[in-house]
Amino acid sequence: MILKLFETSSSFFYLPIFANQIQSQPMQLISYIIAQTKLPESSVKNTVELLNEDATVPFISRYRKERTGNLDEVQIGDIVKFKEQFEALEKRKTAILKAIEEQDALTPELRQKIESIQELTALEDLYLPFKKSRKTKAETARQHGLEPLAKILMSQNPLDIESLAHKYVKGDIASAENALEGARHIIAEWINERTDVRNNIRQQLERFAMISTKVVKAKANDDNAQKFRDYFDWEEGLSRIPSHRLLAILRAESEGFIKFKINIDDDKALSKIEDRIVRSNKACADQIRIAIQDAYKRLLLPSLSNEALQNAKLKADEAAISVFAKNLKQLLLGSPLGEQRILAIDPGFRSGCKVVCLDAQGGLLYNETIYPHPPKNDTLGAMKKISSLSEAYNIEAIAIGNGTASRETEAFIRKIRFKNNIQVFVVSEAGASIYSASKIARDEFPNYDVTVRGSVSIGRRLQDPLAELVKIDAKSIGVGQYQHDVDQTKLKKELDVVVESCVNAVGVNLNTASTSLLSYVSGIGPKLAENIVNYREEHGAFTSRNAIKKVPRLGGKAFEQGAGFLRVKSAKNPLDDSAVHPESYPIVEQMAKDLGKKVDNLIGNTAELKKLDLKKYITDTVGLPTLQDIIKELEKPGLDIREQAKVFTFNQNIKTINDVEEGQLLPGIVNNVTNFGAFVDIGIKESGLIHVSNLSDSFVSDVNTHVSLHQQIIVKVLEVDVPRKRIQLKLHKP
Repeated sequence: MILKLFETSSSFFYLPIFANQIQSQPMQLISYIIAQTKLPESSVKNTVELLNEDATVPFISRYRKERTGNLDEVQIGDIVKFKEQFEALEKRKTAILKAIEEQDALTPELRQKIESIQELTALEDLYLPFKKSRKTKAETARQHGLEPLAKILMSQNPLDIESLAHKYVKGDIASAENALEGARHIIAEWINERTDVRNNIRQQLERFAMISTKVVKAKANDDNAQKFRDYFDWEEGLSRIPSHRLLAILRAESEGFIKFKINIDDDKALSKIEDRIVRSNKACADQIRIAIQDAYKRLLLPSLSNEALQNAKLKADEAAISVFAKNLKQLLLGSPLGEQRILAIDPGFRSGCKVVCLDAQGGLLYNETIYPHPPKNDTLGAMKKISSLSEAYNIEAIAIGNGTASRETEAFIRKIRFKNNIQVFVVSEAGASIYSASKIARDEFPNYDVTVRGSVSIGRRLQDPLAELVKIDAKSIGVGQYQHDVDQTKLKKELDVVVESCVNAVGVNLNTASTSLLSYVSGIGPKLAENIVNYREEHGAFTSRNAIKKVPRLGGKAFEQGAGFLRVKSAKNPLDDSAVHPESYPIVEQMAKDLGKKVDNLIGNTAELKKLDLKKYITDTVGLPTLQDIIKELEKPGLDIREQAKVFTFNQNIKTINDVEEGQLLPGIVNNVTNFGAFVDIGIKESGLIHVSNLSDSFVSDVNTHVSLHQQIIVKVLEVDVPRKRIQLKLHKP
């Protein structure tokens, strides 16, 4: 192993370079990733090596900083992405080489070209002439023996076209014009297969393509079409169209309300093709021009405009998924109230309010239904019930779902005079119905119906949003734009990465975590999570991190990957309730010994920790980044990175959209962030929109730099459209 000293802005650290590992890496892969990321070669090589050893991104970024050169999760995630891209490209190359070889058409030169290509589009262009497709017009012409005629025409030498074409009149070719037409079909296919021509059209589409829409007249007055009214007659540059607008157009088209097309300047495109191909003014040149028009309209434009649309859709998907991922991260890292006893209410009118009482760990203690609202109006009885339950179960906080009857229920609760100081919170119900009907909920509460499960979920969300929300399919939480229209595989993959990152950033209580939460811990996964919970239920609480090694099928690799993210409260070794990895316990023990202290005495003892000379503890595999992380953790072990939940109160005079007036300043909570602005809950059924242009007086490139999900803000009402149920807001900055 070679040690190389690297310098950051704040410190020196050693990056081990494992010579044998570097040599074993496929250099093409490393070069590809470096070209895409511009990261140091040694960092990329060592990170790829770790990934090949099945190390997870959270583990690598937290506990292998020396090997990666202190790369963060985003940089390591980029390496993962481009590694997968390269592997997919290589897999496609292998398939193409095999297909061409089976046609006995693979030459050494062609093989070298294919193997050297670094872009999928260029690879597919090269493969185009060898694709086995349905019977084409060109193939039919070849079968009629017209390829020699096509070659003669392409030579563009002076000749008598009519006389030449008559030589090919036989069988199904009834005339000279039939022969010329067939030859033109072959020429059109050749033109379509030319990489330079395809790239030129691609460039024009990329720079100048317009997407235009027209309403389907028969559906123009359809009520469901009205939300797409802006796109009944629309035109915009394909390269400039925002992601939300393109996704809206595509959805409107899929639902049959509009039609769209992609256009460029046809004359300009044809002229550029002719400039590349036509070299004379003879009669054969006229035939080639006709073939060029055919190739352009029948083959090139349909194929490449669709490709341009797919590329635009890909970018729109990436933008939408990025928005969703940012929102999800903010939601998952939402402020927890912590281990407090909760009374949770799922509000309702006719069906009543479902009430549950939870212990500090989220266990269900009691459930009941009260009817404080119409039609029963048992307000007094409901007040007495809530008051008695609060006393009986020592309730410390009340969580109210933000759905139907939420405002009315909050107002009702605030009228009750509790003996103790009980905080009242309004909690998002998004996705609660999905959870309550899920297998996870049925397994947790087999003897209770969906309404009770939903109330429990609301209460647990107040205690710990992360622990509860991981039980729900992320895209069902409803914090994004057009999440059902984007590539679902990519969406799920990206959201899983976000959930994994959040879970491991916060850490997990080994003795209270659900199977769902444990499954996102680095190196654990669903099956091991289930085994951990089963073992815990059978043998009781874990007393140390090492104790999980007794869990069936949990081997050394899983322990290495996951142990640092698991917490054991009140363990004999205080480091078991910290982010210090067990592999670093000997280092901490040596630090304590050097200071003449016990490990317990180092916890939170900043003064003693400052006495340590960290360079003394540097080894071949441990550098300053890891040592600095250890010190930070010892200073504040198990510190939750999330802020604590705060009570929020809406304007009590605003109960419906009819109460909202232009110019009002209102408190609100951001409940969704998109590329075009932020939606804000102001305490009524309809959320208001702060358009991106109303977030600041200056240009806003990223909405998230001004507001974040669940942020408590003050907004100014700009416009109220009661018939369309739309409220335009402006972010108010005192």
